[in-house]
Amino acid sequence: MANIIETLEQRGLISQVSAPDLAEKLDSKSITVYAGFDPTAKSLHIGNLLQIMLLAQFQRHGHRPIALVGGATAMIGDPSGKSQERNLLDEETIEANLVGIKGQLQQFLDFDGANAALLVNNIDWIGKFSFIEFLRDVGKSFRVGEMMAKESVRKRLNSEAGMSFTEFSYQMLQAYDFYHLCQEYDCTMQTGGDDQWGNITAGIDLTRKLCNRQVFGLTSPLLTTASGQKFGKTEAGAVYLDPEMSSPYDFYQYWIRADDRDAVKLLNSFTFLSSDEIADLAKLVATEPEKREAQKVLAEQVTTMVHGKEQTELVQKAAQVLFGQAIEGLSDATLNSIFADVPSTEMPRAKLNEGLGLLDALCETKLCSSRGEAKKLLKSGGVYINNVRTDQLDMTLSPDSLASETILVLRSGKKKYHLLKFVN
Repeated sequence: MANIIETLEQRGLISQVSAPDLAEKLDSKSITVYAGFDPTAKSLHIGNLLQIMLLAQFQRHGHRPIALVGGATAMIGDPSGKSQERNLLDEETIEANLVGIKGQLQQFLDFDGANAALLVNNIDWIGKFSFIEFLRDVGKSFRVGEMMAKESVRKRLNSEAGMSFTEFSYQMLQAYDFYHLCQEYDCTMQTGGDDQWGNITAGIDLTRKLCNRQVFGLTSPLLTTASGQKFGKTEAGAVYLDPEMSSPYDFYQYWIRADDRDAVKLLNSFTFLSSDEIADLAKLVATEPEKREAQKVLAEQVTTMVHGKEQTELVQKAAQVLFGQAIEGLSDATLNSIFADVPSTEMPRAKLNEGLGLLDALCETKLCSSRGEAKKLLKSGGVYINNVRTDQLDMTLSPDSLASETILVLRSGKKKYHLLKFVN
């Protein structure tokens, strides 16, 4: 198997390393590596996914990953990459967020076996310090000039928002995490995005000063799309791993809509496909971009990792709905995502239970202005129920006609859709 550093370089996942000969240092031994995750929401988003993939790549190469969830540092707020100070969260909110995040991390990392992953929370060691103890035992190892020279600090100090002492002290806490993990678990590597470089090097320096050990840092590039947009952002906001915050259908669609110019980069970053498999897909992007084969593979791979095979098959099926495939076996949430911009009409469920005439439904939804027009449309073959054509003038809709728990999809002609939602 290739050296982990060589693999990451080949995939374009390394921006900065703290030692130029890092590949040689890792060539013949297994190490412990960590990345930190901020529990400021109940779910991670796909902006966090790159660091999860980095840990997973390390584990696949025989190294031991640690996923650190920052229960303590989330109370302070990392200024890196932020233009202004965040609202600080209370312990109860952070604890609730931790529950969901832990479950998501366990989908990607193997917590059993010889190089089993660890999940740790820095509140367990930072929470034991008093303010005086931290200043005495840790703060004395930092020089204010060096702290102010960090890019994340300089940017904020020169901004209109400025920086509070609370955020200024953040790098000391993250640096101590690295030292603690080195002492407790023999962790000698930290990974993060480029905006974490200052925090990572602070940890390298602190570990050297406190225990005279050499540890290493590695950052990945901050991803942006070919259009210049921040990766993982849409008009609706961030794309989350939690299906309640971003539906599996919307999650899948984010990847399937990837720009051709981004497809190969995303395959390298967010899948475990081999370089040969990605090279074959890159050729298809260049020669047959209209088929979007790379995006289909990307969407399937990532959605399966996050939401599972069964859910991925459902959203793939849902994606075919707009191409006329019969609609069945989908959920209300999926149909609402697919037809987010389609008009809808709510009706009492009792009306469907009693039997609702199709002609009446076409008129009530305004797909037809009169029963006469509805009959004409039916006779011409222009009416579809859940994408299945019907020409029955006397058809009665019943609960068996539903495409999901409560929704029936009517269509007039090729593209004119209307949702009938039956509520109690």
